[in-house]
Amino acid sequence: MPHLGLPDQVTTCLFDLDGVLTDTASVHKAAWKQTFDEFLRGRDGDGFAPFTDDDYTAYVDGKPRQDGVRDFLASRGISLPDGTADDRPDAPTVWGLGNLKNEALVATIDRDGVTVYPGSRRYLEAAQQAGLGRIVVSSSANTGRVLQVTGLAAYVQGRIDGVTLADQHIAGKPAPDSFLAGAKLAGQPPSACAVFEDAISGVQAGRAAGCYVVGVNRVSPEHGEQLAAGGADVVVDDLADLLAPHRATTDQPTTDQATTGQAPTERPKADRAPAAQPTEPHPGKEQR
Repeated sequence: MPHLGLPDQVTTCLFDLDGVLTDTASVHKAAWKQTFDEFLRGRDGDGFAPFTDDDYTAYVDGKPRQDGVRDFLASRGISLPDGTADDRPDAPTVWGLGNLKNEALVATIDRDGVTVYPGSRRYLEAAQQAGLGRIVVSSSANTGRVLQVTGLAAYVQGRIDGVTLADQHIAGKPAPDSFLAGAKLAGQPPSACAVFEDAISGVQAGRAAGCYVVGVNRVSPEHGEQLAAGGADVVVDDLADLLAPHRATTDQPTTDQATTGQAPTERPKADRAPAAQPTEPHPGKEQR
């Protein structure tokens, strides 16, 4: 059976969503910037220090929504009460800011749709044909919405998302718990799973879970180095690189996509045990 650029012992793929399968990472980043800049301007006036790309990478990327709010505000020496999940978007609480961000995100998705990376769709199709398990593990509570809008739900057997994390009190990335939950959902040991991640926190989580880790770098050579340093076994510019590992992908994304132009590199990994086939998807609700 073909293993699509993965070690032979891998029988299940655990895919992050934003920045791996879809270009929603850029939508998340823009929604976070809009939310935090509005908050900081109201607090500090026009001379406020805006939310930056570096802030997104360091404090927000890949994390559950409330963790992102807390971590970024803490970096600015700001503390807010947590509040509750039903706080209004204008409430001065962690949940209120998170809900404001989610309003901006959903409005953009509903207005503009969601872009799927062509190489990622090809890889999902190939994984399905090869009989590999396919679970999405994302901190976003909008995962179900995005999978349906893009048609990717047809290729996915189950998901662990922001709603799952909240309902089951599962720690978000960089803790390994969400990927361990994904492996459990698939009926697989973590050693038989491959994690696909574009965020440093996600790579760290996959590594800590004991999975084989594919870092997906759509940002810059420096980000690719950070993914490798965080624990990625191989770093690629696009999932299609794994379908033809000795040549760069020729897919043209339908949104702006920065790549490093480097061929995938890999370091050896210990043998892993195979396991049974994955389970069917759980019914998901519609938080990152």
